[in-house]
Amino acid sequence: MQNKTSEQSTHFGYQQIPVSEKANKVADVFHSVADKYDVMNDLMSAGIHRLWKRYTIETSGAKSGDTILDLAGGTGDLAAKFSRIVGKQGKVVLSDINGSMLENGRTRLINKGIAGNMEYVQANAESLPFPDNCFNIITIAFGLRNVTDKEAALRSMYRTLKPGGKLMVLEFSKPVVPGLDIIYDQYSFKLLPLIGKLVANDEDSYRYLAESIRMHPDQETLQGMVEDAGFERTAYHNMTGGIVALHTGYKL
Repeated sequence: MQNKTSEQSTHFGYQQIPVSEKANKVADVFHSVADKYDVMNDLMSAGIHRLWKRYTIETSGAKSGDTILDLAGGTGDLAAKFSRIVGKQGKVVLSDINGSMLENGRTRLINKGIAGNMEYVQANAESLPFPDNCFNIITIAFGLRNVTDKEAALRSMYRTLKPGGKLMVLEFSKPVVPGLDIIYDQYSFKLLPLIGKLVANDEDSYRYLAESIRMHPDQETLQGMVEDAGFERTAYHNMTGGIVALHTGYKL
């Protein structure tokens, strides 16, 4: 269930690198793609990522007055919608380890007129700089696979959730429809880097993103990791044939 092959090394896509280098290498990828992130998300998923995120919002149980942490929040898709739900009495913290992504998200939300109940925190998910028991909901969408120590990150999320709080991990996963994995591999390793080259002038970063998806734990393994971090009532919901799964768990 560990993603690290030893105490000293971990994977960066299909490469084995020292653990100490991964955060910087992942940061370089997202510094590179930050300005084209929204456009590339639409192209890569044919816009379906919006449906995945909408389902996450709709099943979150978020309500007025809640305090929500959106980790690895990128350009703020989830945070913008949560901000409207929690209202003036609530608070949404948009957090990302990558300064370029966080600044893009902050600028985007301010330009949308979303400001009053938003906070922005650059933070590593493995050691969140928040008190114990302070969030009603924590979401991390398409970010957990880039974390070096996923177990530490899940424990940190558990610590900062309030009792009764909900974790939601939206992430690429393993196709469960027969034959879909073959089509998905062709898309991921041939078409995706080509789109990255043509649109973002960055073939290598999008090749890494495809490799990082393949190295991410499958549905059952990730559910076990969530349980090991202390969460209860864990479950996952496959979408688009298992290409994406939404994992949930509660701090009871």
